[in-house]
Amino acid sequence: MNTPNTLTLGDLSKYLTEQGLANELRGDAGCVITGCNTLDDACDGDITFLNNPKYREKIATTKASAILMQADESLQLEIPQIICAEPYQALTISIEKIYGHRRHPKWGVHELASVAASAKVGANPNIAPSAVVSDDAVVGDNVTLYPGAFVGPGAILGDDVTLYANVTVYDGCTLGNRVTLHSGTVIGQDGLGYAPSGEKWMKIPQIGNVAVEDDVEMGANCAIDRATMGTTRIGHGSKLSDLIAIGHGCDIGPDCMIVAQAGLAGTVTVGRHVIIAGQAGVVGHISIGDNAKVYAQSGVGSSVKAGESVLGTPCTELRNARRQMIAMQKLPAMRIRFREMESELAELRNAVKELTAEAAVSRDGVMRDAVLGDGSP
Repeated sequence: MNTPNTLTLGDLSKYLTEQGLANELRGDAGCVITGCNTLDDACDGDITFLNNPKYREKIATTKASAILMQADESLQLEIPQIICAEPYQALTISIEKIYGHRRHPKWGVHELASVAASAKVGANPNIAPSAVVSDDAVVGDNVTLYPGAFVGPGAILGDDVTLYANVTVYDGCTLGNRVTLHSGTVIGQDGLGYAPSGEKWMKIPQIGNVAVEDDVEMGANCAIDRATMGTTRIGHGSKLSDLIAIGHGCDIGPDCMIVAQAGLAGTVTVGRHVIIAGQAGVVGHISIGDNAKVYAQSGVGSSVKAGESVLGTPCTELRNARRQMIAMQKLPAMRIRFREMESELAELRNAVKELTAEAAVSRDGVMRDAVLGDGSP
């Protein structure tokens, strides 16, 4: 972690304003801030935040020196506050101001790096020992390659790209500017392309590539298949968490968010600003429209409309899915009640049979009496 910068609460309030986030400072503007932390873990010198109202009672016990929060006149607070509409955004800006982004080691082009003679490397390279830049690869300006990073033949990296340890970019794949790939992520491995041949499978050469556009960041151990033909595309500004699999030929739109352990089968088209939550699975050859949301652990078996929110396996519209989940939670009690009703119904049936039998006996007796009465002298 970088050594934090020290500033006053007044300075921080002013900086938030300069970044376009309107705010109101309440309390000591001279309060010294040296770090950021949670309500539970903050100590003297830290600024904390309240974004979720369910944690508001923790304000009374936090040891932070100041807090970022929305206005709440019901609280009588002694702790200095920066009041704003978006505390989480304010926290993000504060962390960036106090800590900055991670600073990389400086290697230049290390003598133990392997850079092919035919590769083109831009200005201010930062290439670690054991990193590999292959034949005819193009590496832009200010690129950082950590140990074990591999840039395949003919691959193209834009400016300000960072590949952490053991990232692999296969041959012919492209990364835009300011792309960050965390350790273990692989770009452009062969997709699941096999043609049936009797009871065996014939491998289809994967002759396409992957294009990762500007400002994309991926977490650790993501796997992005190259297209069988054409391009698997990750749209600009999209963010992927850890352990995500994107199948061959997928087209992910700009500014999407895909959360850990989600998986997309081949040839899925995803629109703009789509959120796919953790452990969701998406079948191949469907589309997910702009601004749609796929909730955690959903199984998406058909296309999702723009702006729609879906949940469940198989997924359905969010409100309907929640009703189904509530009904599922009630099933044990409903099962008990159903058995009770079966018993009650059986008792009623027996009672009806007994009454019917008694009525029949009574009717037979009346008829007999009537017959005997008519035949008497």
